[in-house]
Amino acid sequence: MTRQPIRWAMLPLVVGGGVIGVAVREALLLPFAGQAGDGGLSLGALLATIGINTVGAGVLGLVVGGLAGGRPLLRAFLGTGVIGGFTTYSGFAVLLAEPLREGLGLAAAALAAGALIAAAACATLGLRAGADIARRRGAP
Repeated sequence: MTRQPIRWAMLPLVVGGGVIGVAVREALLLPFAGQAGDGGLSLGALLATIGINTVGAGVLGLVVGGLAGGRPLLRAFLGTGVIGGFTTYSGFAVLLAEPLREGLGLAAAALAAGALIAAAACATLGLRAGADIARRRGAP
């Protein structure tokens, strides 16, 4: 496999897209800020984060499937930037640590498994839908 050179024109697109994605995610999570006890974590924030990651996986699948093989700058902006900033698996892990800390290991494991299955299913649907859209447009 030949290593591709870094395309520095992508960096501002990824950063700009990331700013947009993070801002949208935080706007969606604001209603859950400070609802829990001393840790500031809540079940609502965890479920909202699962929803954000699941939707993000589906949209990323749509972008990758729809732009496969073309439009690398748009893919970098939307996929890596916007969707990368919108989703947060590190935030999900931190929120999932709360039920683990409270001795709810089985519930945490069920939430983690459900979240990953839902995200994978949405990503698969997104990839298929994106590929169908690209095919209808006549993209390679």
